[in-house]
Amino acid sequence: MNTFVAKYLARFKITLTQTRIMKMKLKLFVLLAGILVFAFSCKPKSGKDENLAPNVHKVTAEEVLQTGSYTYILVSEDGTENWIAISKAEIEKGKTYYYMTGMEMTNFTSKELNRTFPSIFFVDKFSDKPITMTVSVADSTKGKQAPVAKEGIKVDPAKGGITIAELYGNKEKYAGQTVKIRGEVVKFSPEIMHRNWAHIQDGTKSGEMFDLTVTTMENVKVGDVVIFEGTVSLKKDFGAGYFYEVIVENARLVKEI
Repeated sequence: MNTFVAKYLARFKITLTQTRIMKMKLKLFVLLAGILVFAFSCKPKSGKDENLAPNVHKVTAEEVLQTGSYTYILVSEDGTENWIAISKAEIEKGKTYYYMTGMEMTNFTSKELNRTFPSIFFVDKFSDKPITMTVSVADSTKGKQAPVAKEGIKVDPAKGGITIAELYGNKEKYAGQTVKIRGEVVKFSPEIMHRNWAHIQDGTKSGEMFDLTVTTMENVKVGDVVIFEGTVSLKKDFGAGYFYEVIVENARLVKEI
Protein backbone atom coordinates (compact mmCIF):
# COMPACT_ATOMS: atom_id res chain seq x y z
CA MET A 1 0.00 0.00 0.00
CA ASN A 2 2.78 2.41 0.90
CA THR A 3 4.52 1.53 -2.37
CA PHE A 4 1.32 2.21 -4.32
CA VAL A 5 0.82 5.57 -2.64
CA ALA A 6 4.43 6.51 -3.22
CA LYS A 7 4.14 5.70 -6.92
CA TYR A 8 0.85 7.64 -7.16
CA LEU A 9 2.36 10.68 -5.46
CA ALA A 10 5.42 10.52 -7.73
CA ARG A 11 3.22 10.44 -10.83
CA PHE A 12 1.11 13.31 -9.43
CA LYS A 13 4.24 15.41 -8.84
CA ILE A 14 5.45 14.73 -12.40
CA THR A 15 2.05 15.71 -13.84
CA LEU A 16 1.94 18.83 -11.67
CA THR A 17 5.45 19.80 -12.75
CA GLN A 18 4.58 19.30 -16.43
CA THR A 19 1.45 21.43 -15.99
CA ARG A 20 3.46 24.20 -14.38
CA ILE A 21 6.04 24.05 -17.19
CA MET A 22 3.27 24.27 -19.79
CA LYS A 23 1.75 27.27 -18.03
CA MET A 24 5.15 28.96 -17.87
CA LYS A 25 5.70 28.31 -21.58
CA LEU A 26 2.27 29.72 -22.37
CA LYS A 27 2.96 32.85 -20.32
CA LEU A 28 6.35 33.26 -22.02
CA PHE A 29 4.72 32.87 -25.45
CA VAL A 30 2.08 35.49 -24.63
CA LEU A 31 4.80 37.83 -23.32
CA LEU A 32 6.93 37.44 -26.46
CA ALA A 33 3.90 37.95 -28.69
CA GLY A 34 3.08 41.15 -26.80
CA ILE A 35 6.66 42.40 -27.22
CA LEU A 36 6.57 41.69 -30.97
CA VAL A 37 3.24 43.49 -31.40
CA PHE A 38 4.54 46.49 -29.45
CA ALA A 39 7.78 46.58 -31.43
CA PHE A 40 5.90 46.43 -34.74
CA SER A 41 3.53 49.20 -33.69
CA CYS A 42 6.49 51.43 -32.80
CA LYS A 43 8.29 50.78 -36.07
CA PRO A 44 8.31 53.83 -38.39
CA LYS A 45 5.81 53.41 -41.18
CA SER A 46 7.11 52.88 -44.67
CA GLY A 47 5.67 54.64 -47.69
CA LYS A 48 3.59 51.53 -48.44
CA ASP A 49 2.24 51.48 -44.87
CA GLU A 50 1.18 55.12 -45.24
CA ASN A 51 -0.69 54.38 -48.48
CA LEU A 52 1.18 57.11 -50.35
CA ALA A 53 -0.06 58.19 -53.75
CA PRO A 54 1.95 57.24 -56.87
CA ASN A 55 5.15 59.22 -57.46
CA VAL A 56 5.25 60.51 -53.88
CA HIS A 57 8.61 60.66 -52.11
CA LYS A 58 9.08 60.50 -48.34
CA VAL A 59 12.24 62.44 -47.52
CA THR A 60 14.23 64.14 -44.79
CA ALA A 61 15.31 67.76 -45.15
CA GLU A 62 19.10 67.80 -44.82
CA GLU A 63 19.85 71.39 -45.85
CA VAL A 64 17.68 74.45 -46.48
CA LEU A 65 18.55 77.54 -48.56
CA GLN A 66 16.16 80.50 -48.75
CA THR A 67 15.80 83.07 -51.53
CA GLY A 68 13.21 85.71 -52.31
CA SER A 69 10.93 83.41 -54.31
CA TYR A 70 12.10 79.85 -53.67
CA THR A 71 13.19 77.53 -50.91
CA TYR A 72 15.92 75.12 -51.98
CA ILE A 73 16.04 71.86 -50.01
CA LEU A 74 18.59 69.06 -50.04
CA VAL A 75 16.52 65.97 -49.26
CA SER A 76 17.53 62.39 -48.56
CA GLU A 77 15.56 59.26 -49.35
CA ASP A 78 16.85 55.73 -48.77
CA GLY A 79 20.44 56.96 -48.73
CA THR A 80 20.09 59.08 -51.89
CA GLU A 81 20.25 62.88 -51.82
CA ASN A 82 18.58 65.29 -54.26
CA TRP A 83 17.98 69.02 -54.45
CA ILE A 84 14.42 70.23 -54.85
CA ALA A 85 12.96 73.73 -55.11
CA ILE A 86 9.55 74.83 -53.86
CA SER A 87 7.73 78.14 -53.51
CA LYS A 88 9.18 80.00 -50.54
CA ALA A 89 8.21 78.29 -47.27
CA GLU A 90 9.48 77.68 -43.75
CA ILE A 91 11.21 74.30 -43.76
CA GLU A 92 12.72 72.61 -40.71
CA LYS A 93 16.03 70.82 -41.11
CA GLY A 94 15.84 67.18 -40.04
CA LYS A 95 12.06 66.98 -40.44
CA THR A 96 10.23 64.48 -42.66
CA TYR A 97 8.39 65.81 -45.72
CA TYR A 98 6.51 64.42 -48.72
CA TYR A 99 6.48 65.59 -52.33
CA MET A 100 5.35 64.54 -55.77
CA THR A 101 7.91 64.19 -58.52
CA GLY A 102 8.48 67.53 -60.24
CA MET A 103 10.23 68.89 -63.28
CA GLU A 104 13.98 68.19 -63.32
CA MET A 105 16.41 70.82 -64.52
CA THR A 106 20.10 70.21 -65.10
CA ASN A 107 22.85 72.77 -64.57
CA PHE A 108 20.33 75.23 -63.16
CA THR A 109 21.85 78.48 -61.89
CA SER A 110 20.24 80.47 -59.09
CA LYS A 111 21.27 84.10 -59.44
CA GLU A 112 20.32 84.89 -55.84
CA LEU A 113 22.42 82.04 -54.47
CA ASN A 114 25.13 82.46 -57.10
CA ARG A 115 25.15 78.68 -57.34
CA THR A 116 24.66 76.11 -60.09
CA PHE A 117 22.82 72.88 -59.29
CA PRO A 118 23.84 69.95 -61.52
CA SER A 119 20.33 68.54 -61.00
CA ILE A 120 17.31 69.99 -59.22
CA PHE A 121 13.59 69.22 -59.22
CA PHE A 122 11.03 72.03 -59.17
CA VAL A 123 8.16 70.75 -57.06
CA ASP A 124 4.57 71.98 -56.72
CA LYS A 125 3.07 69.38 -54.40
CA PHE A 126 5.02 69.46 -51.10
CA SER A 127 3.75 68.76 -47.59
CA ASP A 128 4.77 67.80 -44.07
CA LYS A 129 1.81 65.39 -44.10
CA PRO A 130 1.65 62.15 -46.14
CA ILE A 131 0.25 62.66 -49.64
CA THR A 132 -2.00 59.62 -49.78
CA MET A 133 -4.12 57.76 -52.30
CA THR A 134 -7.00 60.08 -51.44
CA VAL A 135 -5.33 62.50 -53.84
CA SER A 136 -6.85 61.96 -57.26
CA VAL A 137 -4.82 59.83 -59.63
CA ALA A 138 -5.02 62.58 -62.25
CA ASP A 139 -3.23 65.00 -59.93
CA SER A 140 -0.77 62.52 -58.45
CA THR A 141 0.62 61.33 -61.78
CA LYS A 142 1.36 64.80 -63.11
CA GLY A 143 4.36 66.90 -62.31
CA LYS A 144 2.26 70.07 -62.10
CA GLN A 145 -0.71 70.70 -59.87
CA ALA A 146 -4.17 71.17 -61.31
CA PRO A 147 -5.05 74.89 -61.26
CA VAL A 148 -7.70 76.23 -58.93
CA ALA A 149 -10.19 78.86 -60.09
CA LYS A 150 -9.89 82.03 -58.04
CA GLU A 151 -13.25 83.40 -57.02
CA GLY A 152 -14.29 86.94 -57.85
CA ILE A 153 -12.10 87.46 -60.91
CA LYS A 154 -13.81 89.43 -63.66
CA VAL A 155 -11.43 91.07 -66.11
CA ASP A 156 -12.51 92.84 -69.29
CA PRO A 157 -10.69 91.81 -72.51
CA ALA A 158 -7.83 93.98 -73.71
CA LYS A 159 -8.50 96.23 -76.68
CA GLY A 160 -7.90 94.10 -79.75
CA GLY A 161 -7.41 91.06 -77.53
CA ILE A 162 -9.27 87.86 -76.70
CA THR A 163 -10.44 86.11 -73.54
CA ILE A 164 -9.09 82.87 -72.09
CA ALA A 165 -12.38 81.18 -73.00
CA GLU A 166 -12.00 82.30 -76.62
CA LEU A 167 -8.44 80.98 -76.77
CA TYR A 168 -9.31 77.55 -75.40
CA GLY A 169 -12.52 77.35 -77.42
CA ASN A 170 -10.69 78.11 -80.69
CA LYS A 171 -7.19 76.88 -79.93
CA GLU A 172 -6.57 75.41 -83.40
CA LYS A 173 -7.42 78.78 -84.94
CA TYR A 174 -4.92 80.62 -82.74
CA ALA A 175 -2.11 78.02 -82.88
CA GLY A 176 1.12 79.77 -83.88
CA GLN A 177 -0.56 83.17 -83.77
CA THR A 178 0.28 86.17 -81.60
CA VAL A 179 -2.53 86.97 -79.17
CA LYS A 180 -3.18 89.62 -76.56
CA ILE A 181 -4.87 88.58 -73.31
CA ARG A 182 -5.65 90.50 -70.15
CA GLY A 183 -5.86 88.58 -66.87
CA GLU A 184 -5.07 88.53 -63.17
CA VAL A 185 -1.85 86.82 -62.14
CA VAL A 186 -2.71 83.93 -59.78
CA LYS A 187 0.74 82.32 -59.73
CA PHE A 188 4.25 83.42 -60.69
CA SER A 189 7.38 81.23 -60.81
CA PRO A 190 10.56 83.05 -61.89
CA GLU A 191 13.77 81.78 -63.46
CA ILE A 192 12.81 78.25 -64.49
CA MET A 193 14.42 77.06 -67.72
CA HIS A 194 15.70 80.59 -68.33
CA ARG A 195 12.24 82.13 -68.31
CA ASN A 196 9.47 83.20 -65.93
CA TRP A 197 6.13 81.39 -65.69
CA ALA A 198 2.85 83.17 -64.99
CA HIS A 199 -0.65 81.78 -64.59
CA ILE A 200 -3.47 84.19 -65.39
CA GLN A 201 -7.25 84.01 -65.14
CA ASP A 202 -9.90 86.43 -66.39
CA GLY A 203 -13.11 84.88 -65.05
CA THR A 204 -14.02 83.15 -68.34
CA LYS A 205 -13.69 79.49 -69.20
CA SER A 206 -14.23 77.01 -72.02
CA GLY A 207 -15.41 73.71 -70.60
CA GLU A 208 -13.14 73.15 -67.61
CA MET A 209 -10.30 75.34 -68.95
CA PHE A 210 -9.97 78.68 -67.17
CA ASP A 211 -6.27 79.04 -66.30
CA LEU A 212 -3.67 80.09 -68.86
CA THR A 213 0.08 79.54 -68.52
CA VAL A 214 2.33 82.22 -69.99
CA THR A 215 6.11 82.18 -70.31
CA THR A 216 7.85 85.53 -70.28
CA MET A 217 11.00 87.40 -69.35
CA GLU A 218 8.87 90.01 -67.57
CA ASN A 219 8.42 90.13 -63.80
CA VAL A 220 4.91 90.36 -62.36
CA LYS A 221 3.33 89.76 -58.96
CA VAL A 222 0.38 87.63 -57.89
CA GLY A 223 -2.69 89.87 -57.90
CA ASP A 224 -1.47 92.09 -60.75
CA VAL A 225 -3.89 92.59 -63.64
CA VAL A 226 -1.75 92.55 -66.77
CA ILE A 227 -1.95 92.31 -70.54
CA PHE A 228 0.33 89.69 -72.11
CA GLU A 229 1.07 89.46 -75.81
CA GLY A 230 2.71 86.26 -76.97
CA THR A 231 2.64 83.27 -79.31
CA VAL A 232 0.18 80.42 -78.84
CA SER A 233 1.63 76.89 -78.76
CA LEU A 234 -0.38 73.67 -78.54
CA LYS A 235 0.46 70.34 -76.90
CA LYS A 236 3.71 71.64 -75.44
CA ASP A 237 5.57 68.98 -73.43
CA PHE A 238 8.42 70.05 -71.13
CA GLY A 239 8.80 66.58 -69.58
CA ALA A 240 8.21 65.30 -66.01
CA GLY A 241 4.45 65.61 -66.53
CA TYR A 242 4.59 69.30 -67.48
CA PHE A 243 2.36 69.10 -70.52
CA TYR A 244 0.30 72.06 -71.70
CA GLU A 245 -2.58 71.68 -74.11
CA VAL A 246 -2.37 75.45 -74.68
CA ILE A 247 0.38 77.84 -73.61
CA VAL A 248 1.36 81.38 -74.58
CA GLU A 249 5.13 81.68 -74.97
CA ASN A 250 7.69 84.48 -75.10
CA ALA A 251 5.09 86.97 -73.97
CA ARG A 252 5.71 90.64 -73.25
CA LEU A 253 3.74 93.03 -71.13
CA VAL A 254 1.60 95.49 -73.04
CA LYS A 255 0.35 98.81 -71.72
CA GLU A 256 -3.07 99.71 -73.01
CA ILE A 257 -3.28 103.24 -74.39
